[in-house]
Amino acid sequence: MLIIPAIDLKDGRCVRLFQGEMDKETIYFDDPVEAAQHWVAEGATFIHIVDLNGAVEGQPVHTKEIAAICRQTGLSVELGGGLRSIEAVEAALSLGVTRVVIGTAAYDNAEFLRALCKKFPGKIVVGIDARQGNVAVKGWKETTAMDAVELAKRCEQDGAARIIYTDISRDGTSGGVNVEETLKIARTVKIPIIASGGVATLEDIRNLLPLEKEGVEAVILGRALYAGAVSLKDAIQAGR
Repeated sequence: MLIIPAIDLKDGRCVRLFQGEMDKETIYFDDPVEAAQHWVAEGATFIHIVDLNGAVEGQPVHTKEIAAICRQTGLSVELGGGLRSIEAVEAALSLGVTRVVIGTAAYDNAEFLRALCKKFPGKIVVGIDARQGNVAVKGWKETTAMDAVELAKRCEQDGAARIIYTDISRDGTSGGVNVEETLKIARTVKIPIIASGGVATLEDIRNLLPLEKEGVEAVILGRALYAGAVSLKDAIQAGR
């Protein structure tokens, strides 16, 4: 199972938020490139970047930092946050990003998602964030009436290459991954699933390993790595 460290960018720095609240942040690195290089040294090959300001403003903000990470680290980069037009996605891919994550826009506009998947096959990942099983959008500020499983099915039909499933109630809390809901999504669709939110210990990674045969190919780690609760080297080893 692929272990993917997360880098969340806010105001030019690498931070972690508590349950997505923009005013509940902890700064871990002043220089995002340094953060990426740190994870490379620990064995990372893939990295998940969220442009938090971009997510709030609806357009990418940290293009300079993202370009530098792509150029200087050799990492494969998955990028989300504010990618709400074909032009924004095209620009992100031109920076050297491997694939992009679409969140709110995938929920709001199925036509837009279909157009993206057609234009950039294999490059479009849908981030489904759920609160008690229902899809949350707009930086988690709004919880919709749509079931996460239904959105996953629709996104697969529309051509999404993968789905990142995050249980918001677990994110940043170190409460453990929501294995049941992740499994439910994985069994609903045939495209690969990336688990996210709540990894606190190596045990949480081990609990996910049986889901690999169900299509859960990777897990994103954030706070547990930054707080030192889990070392990336150990996590990669556990994933193997």
